[in-house]
Amino acid sequence: MMNLQQFRVLLAIRDEGSLNRAAEVLEHGVPTVTHHLRTLESHLRIRLVDRARNGTRLTPLGESFAEEIEPVLARIDRAEQLVTAQRDAGVVSLRIGSFSSIGSRLLPAAIAGLQQRTSVRVEVVEAEPSEVVRMLHGGEVHAGLIYDIPELPEFAGPELRLRTLLDEPYRVMVARDGELAGQEVLDFGTMSEVDWVCSRNESDASVRVLRRISRGLGYELRELMRSDDLYMIHGLVAEGLGCALTTEVAVDTDFDVVLRSAKQDLGQRRVSFVTRPGPNPAAVGWLGEILGSVAARLEAASAG
Repeated sequence: MMNLQQFRVLLAIRDEGSLNRAAEVLEHGVPTVTHHLRTLESHLRIRLVDRARNGTRLTPLGESFAEEIEPVLARIDRAEQLVTAQRDAGVVSLRIGSFSSIGSRLLPAAIAGLQQRTSVRVEVVEAEPSEVVRMLHGGEVHAGLIYDIPELPEFAGPELRLRTLLDEPYRVMVARDGELAGQEVLDFGTMSEVDWVCSRNESDASVRVLRRISRGLGYELRELMRSDDLYMIHGLVAEGLGCALTTEVAVDTDFDVVLRSAKQDLGQRRVSFVTRPGPNPAAVGWLGEILGSVAARLEAASAG
């Protein structure tokens, strides 16, 4: 009966041109290599190898057989590596929940980094932070990217484990050539007639900040549009149609927009990698580490 070790012996003899060198490569003794070769030849009832003083080479039938088994062995080796990587990662498919804006700046690079380490498949489910947390509790995702306001945390408690990736002050995004861009510090007290591009989610951190400030100053927020599409938000602001609340890392420099601070306290936006407490697949921890590195590079680039 044939086995994989016999195939490996035959290929090693072909590649090395010597029983001795084949034995060294395979870390076997020469008698073991000879035994595997003879057993294979006996099973096939053909001579696979010609031995001579100047070395050893495969017979024509041996070469033909080697060509057929080589890709089979390669596929078996790949399958073994795949299963081993998935075993070590603790999961075959890793499901990550993420909001669309900053998540799009963090996750692609992090997933690419993870795939250099393991063959685990990554599935990204796009959702708002509250929905990501709900899916995490329900076991629908292994981990997620969320954001909230540190001073008014929306997600806290022993049932969640948060790792802060970014913690940035909110700023007002305005058109580069607009009137508001001429002011280094904006006063919301004089901005009651300004239109805003807001998140579609009323509980979004930026919406809560804008509501808190405008109501504290005695007026209702004017909404131009609700959107979570970064290109749409940037495009509307760049055309001078409205303003948006955002952070440095979230700004797309391809658009003619600038950020301005405010007289009022806009607070911070914290972006976190969230998991359940207790044991998690190793791949979850690896992704968290890679995300931390990606976020640090992103922060450094925006600061520069």
